[in-house]
Amino acid sequence: MPATTRINRIAIGDSLRRAAARRPDKTALIEGARRLSYRQLDSEANRFANHLRGLGLAKGDTVATLCLNSTELVIAAYGIAKAGLVWVPINALMHGEALRYILQQTEAKLVIADDELLPRTVADIAALCPRLLVIPATGTPQAEGRADPLFASALAGQPDTEPEVDIDGSDLAQIMYTSGTTARQKGVMVSHQAVYFASLANVIEADIRRDDVLAAVMPIFHCAQHTLLATTLGHNGTVVIVRRFEPEPFMRLVAEHRISWVFMLPMMFRALLDHPQRRTFDLGSLRYCMYGMAPIDPATLKRLLAELCPSFSLGSGQTEAYPAACVFKPEYQLDKPGPYWGEPSLIDDMAIMDDQGRLLPPGQVGELVMRGPNVMLGYYKDPAASAEASRFGWHHTGDLCYFDPDGLLVFVDRKKDMIKTGGENVASITVETALLGHPAVANVVAVGLAHAHWIEAVTAFIVLKPGAHSDETALIDFCKQHLGRHEVPKRIVFVDQMPATATGKIQKNVLRERYATLYAGETA
Repeated sequence: MPATTRINRIAIGDSLRRAAARRPDKTALIEGARRLSYRQLDSEANRFANHLRGLGLAKGDTVATLCLNSTELVIAAYGIAKAGLVWVPINALMHGEALRYILQQTEAKLVIADDELLPRTVADIAALCPRLLVIPATGTPQAEGRADPLFASALAGQPDTEPEVDIDGSDLAQIMYTSGTTARQKGVMVSHQAVYFASLANVIEADIRRDDVLAAVMPIFHCAQHTLLATTLGHNGTVVIVRRFEPEPFMRLVAEHRISWVFMLPMMFRALLDHPQRRTFDLGSLRYCMYGMAPIDPATLKRLLAELCPSFSLGSGQTEAYPAACVFKPEYQLDKPGPYWGEPSLIDDMAIMDDQGRLLPPGQVGELVMRGPNVMLGYYKDPAASAEASRFGWHHTGDLCYFDPDGLLVFVDRKKDMIKTGGENVASITVETALLGHPAVANVVAVGLAHAHWIEAVTAFIVLKPGAHSDETALIDFCKQHLGRHEVPKRIVFVDQMPATATGKIQKNVLRERYATLYAGETA
């Protein structure tokens, strides 16, 4: 029998083929003036898969992408999967030693890169990868003078039939590198079934409907946006590709394409809410908004629900447990204040475990552990880290949590971010949530910094809203009204911006290193 019809097969590319069979003429992708139907998207992915096979790449070979959001990136991701190859999506901000590390570790046989990203990366790529495929800059049909082959030429002349490749659900499909917020990035091995089952569960858990128009705002190279892309395309929705987020152009897209579902960072939603031109755009099509990476303070959430979208939810997960592993659903948003992560996905078992491997009852704080088909195969070429993450037969997330009496998951802190000060444990998120309630604060991060007396001193880093004014004394007094005595920051440091990954995840390790000597010489 043809490999594509093997009984019990689970493969990422199959979901696109089935979607094209169901709704061949429906619009799958919109990017600027460009539109691709499901038939066209599936055919283009097949052509690219055949191109890759024609290069002599064999099942299991790695293909890296260094791209911003684009139609070509979507075609490439599905083409790589259909060819039975392994996709290595690289953060578009990556360059230098970090980029070289990933290319060298994965032994990438081909790199697909945006033309606009190449000037700072081409030397790093050329030294480690034999082939480079270029996606021309927007509006540029040909990259003049460049000897590298272009993406469009790779599709020309290729058959649009899917190549016959024997794929199993447990086969490695992707190596996605962690954000590196605490240590060197690790390559997370993601199977076909992890993406497949997560996308099916998201239809229910994230309420993604067949008639939804979803905006792909966050980077597709990150698991959060990729899983929502796979969910929407597998379910015959329409995806609007957003290359870079800017409030006014984004609102124009919402009005033009009647976008109904969007996932963004809290700071992006705040930018829409406070934009002076917001009321000039018809944003009434928005029916469901999901946020992640950081909390939204209650006052802002109430405004968002009243003025922007009737349903907000929080999606949680990690590269190691393909998202959404947990959803704090709209019905709980205002009724359950605090750092809630909500209900585990229907495909996941979640439990709370102590350091000895004992599962804890509701109400007790411990490490969140989980099992499910969306959990990683392990860390690439790192058996020791893989074994550590899967001890006692569960995947260890590194998050401290507990279940409330209603069975909802409450986040306490990352194990590595818990601040130990004067014999007390302080959850950084508690300090951050309190300070986000101050009208002048746009963003905040709390960390523990070395201190001779306190062991770790609670320290808050603040970005003020444009035009807002405050000082350290005023904000510490505000904290005294909303936090316990041991939770009040010893210092508040004002910064222009936070060090962050491309997906908006704050790099607390950078702040710890940068301000390691802030309390040097203090004894009380």
